[in-house]
Amino acid sequence: MDKEKMLREVYDKAKQGELTGGNCAQCSIAAIFEVLGVDDENVIRAATGLADGVGLSGDGHCGALSGGTMAISYFFGRKKEDMSRMGKQLRALLLAKKFHSEFVKEFSTCRCHDIQIKQFGRFFDLYNMEDLKAAQAAGMAEQCSTLVGKAARMALEIILEEKEQEAKKGKPQELPVV
Repeated sequence: MDKEKMLREVYDKAKQGELTGGNCAQCSIAAIFEVLGVDDENVIRAATGLADGVGLSGDGHCGALSGGTMAISYFFGRKKEDMSRMGKQLRALLLAKKFHSEFVKEFSTCRCHDIQIKQFGRFFDLYNMEDLKAAQAAGMAEQCSTLVGKAARMALEIILEEKEQEAKKGKPQELPVV
């Protein structure tokens, strides 16, 4: 599959996942994994609590940023056996920083609460039934699903570019691209 097709597909899958079931963190990482042929249900499950700024609090960064960062770290993060070696995490940290910078450039902030204020003029407490109904009426599902699609695309592009650089340097490709 060519790169542009993969980027379109990850956008579509992440957006559709957010529209149909929600959870920005899970939808972004699940779409990236699906496009790359990764089958790791445990990682997708681990993203559950990261939705909507962590636990639907809005107080943390967007779950799509979390999910994308998890995907980047899945491929470039350090292994448990390397935990005592500080330098082994640098690559993943630099790529995560790049993703964060691109995300903030696109959406002006990374904080879920602030994204909602920018998009809807207010924050929605999704544990409150009135706020949940107001969020639905305001089109939150459509707005957030578009953001999730864009974020998944950004993260996948970083992963693919880094793997292209590896290939140019003669390093082994580890992506199980279908």
